[in-house]
Amino acid sequence: MSGNILEVSDLRVDYGGIQALRGVSLAVPEGQVVALIGANGAGKTTTLRALSKMLRPTTGTVRFLGEDVTRLQSHQLVARGMAHAPEGRGIFLNLTVRENLELGAYLRRDRAGIAADADKNYALFPILAERRDQVSGTLSGGEQQMLAVARALMSRPKLLLLDEPSLGLAPQVVQRIFQVLREVSESGVSLLLVEQNAHKALQLAHRAYVLETGNIFMTGTGQELLASPEVRKAYLGE
Repeated sequence: MSGNILEVSDLRVDYGGIQALRGVSLAVPEGQVVALIGANGAGKTTTLRALSKMLRPTTGTVRFLGEDVTRLQSHQLVARGMAHAPEGRGIFLNLTVRENLELGAYLRRDRAGIAADADKNYALFPILAERRDQVSGTLSGGEQQMLAVARALMSRPKLLLLDEPSLGLAPQVVQRIFQVLREVSESGVSLLLVEQNAHKALQLAHRAYVLETGNIFMTGTGQELLASPEVRKAYLGE
């Protein structure tokens, strides 16, 4: 392997006659956080959905852990160590917190390991421990987002795709989510993060890509893009 856990080349996605992605190439180095920023409609969510096979790319190659996984299905990617916490959370609202976490580990058979990982997630998100027997639809938006991240972590991913983890959340909850993402990254999980809050995303990211109308427009380290006048004007509101 090249030191990259994920390598994407020339990824294209068409919706009907519209080109949502026009040849996106990017890499996620092992153990690093990579952020994908851009305006609404730039193709960020489409990129993650194409990578996790919620969508079928028109053309392009995806390599994960050195293997060409372009033709694999979602459950095969989860089994290899890729997890996706999608935009809109995607949790089972009629199930309890505990049941949602158990479903996150549905491909695993190591019961002791599953229980230990549930405890780890309750330590990361103490509010979920308090609410473990509560039906997930009754949680606040922030608690549901924490549950979405925790559930994705239950598959023991090597790479976690995160789509808008801070969307619509109160500032103190956003702070907690990003603190947890830093801890998850420091534990060795690689992250590919789509995030509307470009400032927070770039502060966390080792590397970042700016997506504009389905194309990669700019790339650099998180710090380089934070300092870029173009990025500051377009995405940081300066």
